[in-house]
Amino acid sequence: MTGFGKGEALIGDQKKITVEIRSLNSKQLDLNLRLPAIYRASEHEVRSIITRRLQRGKVDAFITVESQQTKSPAKINHELFRAYLRQVTDALTFSGIEASFDAIVPAVMRLPEVVSSEEESLSEEESKALLAAVEQACDGMDAFREQEGKILITDLLHRIDLIEQYKEEVIPFEEQRCETIRRRILENLAKIPVEVDSNRFEQEMIFYLEKLDITEEKVRLKNHCNYFREVAAGEEGVGRKLGFIAQELGREINTMGSKANETNIQILVVKMKDELEKIKEQVLNIL
Repeated sequence: MTGFGKGEALIGDQKKITVEIRSLNSKQLDLNLRLPAIYRASEHEVRSIITRRLQRGKVDAFITVESQQTKSPAKINHELFRAYLRQVTDALTFSGIEASFDAIVPAVMRLPEVVSSEEESLSEEESKALLAAVEQACDGMDAFREQEGKILITDLLHRIDLIEQYKEEVIPFEEQRCETIRRRILENLAKIPVEVDSNRFEQEMIFYLEKLDITEEKVRLKNHCNYFREVAAGEEGVGRKLGFIAQELGREINTMGSKANETNIQILVVKMKDELEKIKEQVLNIL
C-alpha cells in the first residue's frame, strides 16, 4: 500500500489548490490530514473520500493553497490608530519621556482593535475544487498501487511456487527417514538384553511412524497454495484474504517441521518458512 498521488485545482486566476497523498504499509487506515484553516469546514468530506478510496495504509495527506490575490484581509482602523497615537504621545510628553515614532508606532499597532482581519469564507466553487483535487490525488494513488500490485502479485506467486518446489523435494528424504528411524530403533533394542515380541514391536513401529507421517500436511499445503493462486488471480481487495491463507500455509509448514525428525527435511522446512515470511511482508502492500 505504499504510493503517492497528487491533485491540483485552479480557481480562476486567483488560487491554486494542491493535494499530495503519501501512503506506507499498515493493516488498518491511519490517516494524518493537514489542511489550511479555511478548509476546516470541508475536513469531514475530505477524510471520507480518502477513507473510501484508500481503505488501508499509513496515509499522510497535505493540502496547500496558493493565492495570487494582492489584497490583504487585514485592515487598520485609522480613527482608532490616530486616537491611540495621540494619547500615547501626550502621555510621553506629560511624563517627560522622549521617544521616536519608530518606537511608538509598533506599540500602537499592537493595541486592541487597531488591526483587524476579515475572515475569508469558503465559496461553493472552491469547496468543489478542493474535493475534486482530493479525488484526483486518490486516482494517482490508485494508479501507483495498481502498478505496484501487479509486480507484487508476480513476486508472491513465484514464492508460492518455491514453497511447492521445496515440498516436493521433501519426498525422497521422507521415504529414507522411515527406514532410518526403523534401523535406529532396532540397533538400540539390540543393545538391551531382553527378548522383544516381534508382532508387538511391528504394531508399535507402525503407530510411531504414523505419528511422524506428513502426507496430510503436504496435501493441505498444496491445496492452500492452489487457493492462494486462485484468490490472487481472480478477486479484488485480496490483501486480507491472502494474509489469512498465508497463516494457514504457516500452520502446515510448522507441523511438517515438528514431525520432520530428519535434517534434510528440516532444512527444506526452514527454506519454506523463509519464503512464507517474505510473502507475509509483501501481502501487507496489497489491499
